[in-house]
Amino acid sequence: MKKKDTFTNDVFSYTNEGFEQIIYFHNKETGLKGITCIHDTRLGPSCGGTRFFDYASEEEALYDVTRLAKGMTYKNAAAGLNIGGCKTVIIGNPKKLKSEEFFRSYGRYIQSLNGRVYTGQDMNIALKDCEYMDMETDYVSGVLRKGAGSTTILTARGTYVGILAAVKHKLGKDNLDDLTIAFQGVGAVVQEMVKYLQENNIRRIYFTDIDEEKVAAFKKLYPLAIYVEPDEIYSKKCDIFSPNAIGAIINDDTIPQLRCSIIAGAANNVLKENRHGDMLEEKGILYAPDYVINAGGVINVYHEMIGYHEPSAIQTTEQIYDRLMEIFEISVEENIPTYKAADALAERRIHKMINVHKDYVNARQKFQWNIE
Repeated sequence: MKKKDTFTNDVFSYTNEGFEQIIYFHNKETGLKGITCIHDTRLGPSCGGTRFFDYASEEEALYDVTRLAKGMTYKNAAAGLNIGGCKTVIIGNPKKLKSEEFFRSYGRYIQSLNGRVYTGQDMNIALKDCEYMDMETDYVSGVLRKGAGSTTILTARGTYVGILAAVKHKLGKDNLDDLTIAFQGVGAVVQEMVKYLQENNIRRIYFTDIDEEKVAAFKKLYPLAIYVEPDEIYSKKCDIFSPNAIGAIINDDTIPQLRCSIIAGAANNVLKENRHGDMLEEKGILYAPDYVINAGGVINVYHEMIGYHEPSAIQTTEQIYDRLMEIFEISVEENIPTYKAADALAERRIHKMINVHKDYVNARQKFQWNIE
């Protein structure tokens, strides 16, 4: 979070920054209270998860939801999906407020938005919570009856092909043979990625995690991997540093320690500030923008929205490789850091699709919900 003096509760000011709609909602019977931000629907209905967090103030919640909603617009556009970006934050203590009636009430609220918002899991929202929401709304993802399964599977696949793209661009190789990787965080995504890693003759894997169970699980999957303490992972000499845990880990303190050629992983908001992307560029480190390389999860959700077909979802996920190669090309041609190139790619796609939709108005509904 930013300091309190950076927050604003002037909701109308956000419309000047391109946000389409901000909605406050409350159900006094269940204690449900939160904010939905719809950032952009020019590509299609907005899609973004629901975050449940005990914010210190409504100003903090507003700051978080607007930041996250804008990020989803760019993530969805860069992934080539026909959806816009949104986010919802529920304000309160999830340990005290969660119940069937709470989430069914929330589901009814989502249904009232009539398809402008499609939501699903994020921080402190579990599968069971989504199942309750699904009883009241057609616009929730990540439920078993829709058949998409865990988003972890495609997140891992997308992150892996993204690493391959970065290696191809930076090192001129088509595989990970004879390379060294340092994983920061070895949770579900990295553990799922192991089956892809085993297809390569990797020279060395360093890894760290603060969760002892995850450390043990990864060591069992990859016995030759070398565990290091969390603070030591940044300084390990490697070809690829792969952040897969918390955000903001590329910052003033860690950048001087880095001894890698590539940063590519599934974590969100890796750069603490944009200027840290500039610093990586100056240091000659190739950064695979996080919201592009980790888009496998939202791709999974999107295909659930339109009617899940696993081969199509996998094909879209594997296009992360091509998206990153295009971003790297923009970065070189325009002499801009890759994080700026990713934003440029997303913005250009939005503008191109707007121009497409100018012709033959109402010729076809631009998005068809798959509602039973």
